[in-house]
Parts: sequence; C-alpha cells; structure tokens
Amino acid sequence: MAMDQTDLKLLRIFLTIVEAGGFAAAQSDLNLSLSTISSYVTALEARLGFTLCKRGRGGFSLTYEGQIVFEEAHSLLKNIGQFETKMRSLRDKLTGTLTIGLTDNTITDPGARKIEQTIARFVDRAPDVTLHVETRAPNDLLREVVTGVIQVGICAFPKTVLGLTYVPLYSEMHRFYCGAEHPLFDQPDATIDIDEIRRFRIVGRKFWLGRDLKDFAIAKPHAMVSDMEAEARLILSGAYLGYLPEHYAQQFVANGRMRAIRPEQFFVDTLFQASFDNSKQLDPVANLFLDILIEDFGATRP
Repeated sequence: MAMDQTDLKLLRIFLTIVEAGGFAAAQSDLNLSLSTISSYVTALEARLGFTLCKRGRGGFSLTYEGQIVFEEAHSLLKNIGQFETKMRSLRDKLTGTLTIGLTDNTITDPGARKIEQTIARFVDRAPDVTLHVETRAPNDLLREVVTGVIQVGICAFPKTVLGLTYVPLYSEMHRFYCGAEHPLFDQPDATIDIDEIRRFRIVGRKFWLGRDLKDFAIAKPHAMVSDMEAEARLILSGAYLGYLPEHYAQQFVANGRMRAIRPEQFFVDTLFQASFDNSKQLDPVANLFLDILIEDFGATRP
C-alpha cells in the first residue's frame, strides 16, 4: 500500500500499544480513551487488510501478521528518522518542517514573551525551515506530542507521561474570579468564605483533573470548559465563578468587569514546560529550536 502521514501516525500508535503490553496499558502513554485506541487499530487493520492483534477477555496478543508489522514498522520508523537526519547533514543549511504546539491565551503573559524571542532567533538561524504552529488544549497538545504530530509542545501539562522529557520554563499564576454581575462582586473578601462560594456555580476545566475544585470540596463543576476564553465568558456572565490566568483576567479587572476573590487564599501557580519525546531521535531542526528555547528561558536540558 502507498504510505502517507496518517499511516505513519497509525503505525506509531500501534508500536506504543505493543510496547506497553496492550490497549489499557497504552492509555496513559497515548493519552487516549480505550475506544479511540481501538478505532485507530481498526483503521490500521483496514488499511493493511488483516488482523493485527487479539484483544478481549483473553488478554492482548499479536497475531502472526501483527508481529511482522510490529517488527517492520519499528525498523521503518527508525530508518525514516535516520534518513531525514542524514539528508539534512548533507546540506549546508537546515531545511524541512518544524511543528511546535502552544496552548491558547498565553500571549499576554509576561513569562511567555521569550517564546517570540525564541521564534525570531530560530528563524534567523534556520530561514529555510517551514514553521508550523499548532494551538491546542492541554490534553490534545499532550497527545500530539506523544504521537509525534508535534515535535515540541509548550504548555502547563495536565499530567506527566512516561517516555516524554519535560523542561521547566516559567510559571503562570491563576486567581479565582467573579464578574461584575455576580452577587459576590461587591461583597468584601472578609465576608466571603468557602461555604459562601459553594452556594454559587463554579466552572471547571477538562484538563485540570479537578484541581480547580478541590479547595471547594464539590463533587463536580457546574460547567466545563476547554479554554480560557470560554471560562472568561462564563465568569463575565455573572452566573459562574472560576479560575483564570492573572495576566488574562487583568484586562477585565481594569475596566471593572471582573474581580479576584480572596486572591491571597484562592490561587493556583502552574508550571509551563517544553515537552518532547527524547526516545525518538530528534532531527537537527527540532534540536536547534530546543537549544534556543532552553537558552532563552535560562533552563537546563535533561
């Protein structure tokens, strides 16, 4: 069959499943649900025209064809990486494509401003490289780094995935906010306690894994969002309370549309990191970007 990028992605997922020892064991590595993992393997089997593995109550095992595919795919992906590296080494200048991943609404964060500096320095050093910048929610970004779609991801990652390398870059402070139309907006902080807050609707984030709810000891949020703009809209409606990055909320606070509640008590300090798969051979383009990024942030590469 003629191979394309989708086929290579499916093969990478299949290799991860086999190396982990099964669908369930690969969930944390791939950051995917069992049903999604199963659909990817089914799609690969349809492309190849035969069954790759047995799964079910009897456990996970490879078919004869699956074992052959595993061995050949492992060799293929290794050779692709080596080929790309060797071809670039034959040229005097860096070419190709670099795909980096960012999360939304960080452009107003003073801590993130060195990212623009890194991009400028990278372009100066590698002007012939095509740069792809993908903006993803944290969970999606983590998955794309695991599957190799994104070479370098920069985010406050919701969890640590075995096999990825993380480099600390900067921190982002989040405070707990209410909108001007909310009953608590004009109420002094001294009169607001946790019991008072629990009387109202609170926004949760899909990727925070309940960290935004633990202070208030509620079973589940009254609304769920996947990005900061959605959360800001709910808070500005006056119907919800929730966490926002301090730098992002500043514009609404300045014009009187929002205020922080008990900022000395309700806050979350998140760590932004660069993440990449160090188990795969990074090409010179990705290595150059990482070197510049780490240098700009004064970090140390593991």
